[in-house]
Amino acid sequence: MDDNPATTGAVEVESEAAIHAPGEILGATSFVETPRRELTAEIAAAPEGDPEQPFSSLVPAIIGASLMMQTLSATVISNALPTMAKSLHESPIHLNTAITAYLLASAIVLPISGWMADRFGARKIFLFAIVSYALSNAACGVAENLPEMLLARMAEGASGAMLGPVGRLVLLRSTAKHNLVRAMSVLTMPALVGPVIGPPIGGFIITYFSWRWIFFLNLPIAVVGVLLVLRFIPDVEGGERRPLDWIGLVLTGVGMAGVVYGFENLGRNAFPAWAVAAMMGGGAVCLLAFWLHSRRTPHPILDLGLLKIRTFSAGVIGGSFMRMGMGATPFLLAMLLQVAFGLTALQAGLMTFASAAAALVMKTAAPPILERFGFKTTLSVNSVVVALLFMAYAMFRVSTPHWMIYAVLLTGGFFRSLQFTSLNGLAFADVDHERMSRASTMSTMGQQLSQSIGIGMAAVLLRLFMARAHATHLTGAVVAPVFIIIGFLALVSTLFFVTLPADAGAALNGQPRRRTA
Repeated sequence: MDDNPATTGAVEVESEAAIHAPGEILGATSFVETPRRELTAEIAAAPEGDPEQPFSSLVPAIIGASLMMQTLSATVISNALPTMAKSLHESPIHLNTAITAYLLASAIVLPISGWMADRFGARKIFLFAIVSYALSNAACGVAENLPEMLLARMAEGASGAMLGPVGRLVLLRSTAKHNLVRAMSVLTMPALVGPVIGPPIGGFIITYFSWRWIFFLNLPIAVVGVLLVLRFIPDVEGGERRPLDWIGLVLTGVGMAGVVYGFENLGRNAFPAWAVAAMMGGGAVCLLAFWLHSRRTPHPILDLGLLKIRTFSAGVIGGSFMRMGMGATPFLLAMLLQVAFGLTALQAGLMTFASAAAALVMKTAAPPILERFGFKTTLSVNSVVVALLFMAYAMFRVSTPHWMIYAVLLTGGFFRSLQFTSLNGLAFADVDHERMSRASTMSTMGQQLSQSIGIGMAAVLLRLFMARAHATHLTGAVVAPVFIIIGFLALVSTLFFVTLPADAGAALNGQPRRRTA
């Protein structure tokens, strides 16, 4: 079996198919950009099955179609934010919390998704996730104010955190080992459909009907999905029931929520200054307490020891600076194209469709690039390219020809897809099989958290620049400097890549490793 992580045919639902345009996958749980080495470990745990039994794509296609609910929902919400803000009588900048609420809830629930599947049964939890995800979508569609919307989005994020990982678990436990690679390839295809069709379909609905209808798109998918799961997917046996680190779960959940939510409320005047400081300070104390707790418990909710692996820390911590910018970009582009430039949601969606198309093209180009130049060179050079492209968005003006905006977005989607493919492979390059699931959980939580911080940071910067310019509404001149700042922030990640060994991740390209990470 080929050991190149970029050739798995998997897709991270963070996602390379749509990263970083208003129609991207914001708030979707990282699910399938599964490195080949992790897939190898999962194959080892899969049932042997009958080698003569023919392969059926029915089960992976059903699971993949259910997962498409996430990608479809996530690709339409960024485009909808300006219209939603008017309907809910909120500032468009404040609606960034609709995205970060999802990401935070998802990051908090993610660590216990596997435990729940082992405790109650994978198929039961998967069915529950499908139903709860669709219902929380519908709750977003009937929300009458921002608090109701945030509660619905948090429920959606918690459901999404179960939907992806447990769906894969169902597949792993119900598919014979010799059919698993083909099954994973089938499973990922529906996830690619959401980023491609989401921006134009969502933009059309928002422009000519009501933004509320975008949240009902998943209801028929969920109904069909539940019926097909009950009919065709077996009730697979659970895994080993391990103790759950409840203390760690509470400390990490409260800590992340306090830091991110406190940061988002800087300059909003929604809370007194002392309350915002208490949120951030209390969150930081909880995260410090978890660090101390993790050193004393045998089964911590997060394995911080993974950060001692150089390639893993470069992929997760170094990659977080890039992901902050990537998380902020869809939100900023929606503000720029719709609020500042006055484009309709349909026009903006058709523009950002270019990023999704370019990301799909990159999936075939990434393997030879990584094989030719290696992970260190690819990440170091490409991080500079991506940072410069972030800054290029600051050059957009109302008078900028639409073909030029298309071209820049197309180029940006291409190189950001390469960056994600490289980051996802590097992070797991030196993780042993026994710690792979813990590494996957921690990596996904890091991705969700960094995107949340990026979106919150973008909103804070927009408020600061508006106040400085004494502006009463968003303009291109207000949004442009924020793109410059996130571009410089993305450059920080380069420092983590240039210091890597020259042969970092070489084993993933089928080459021997000359030194230890």
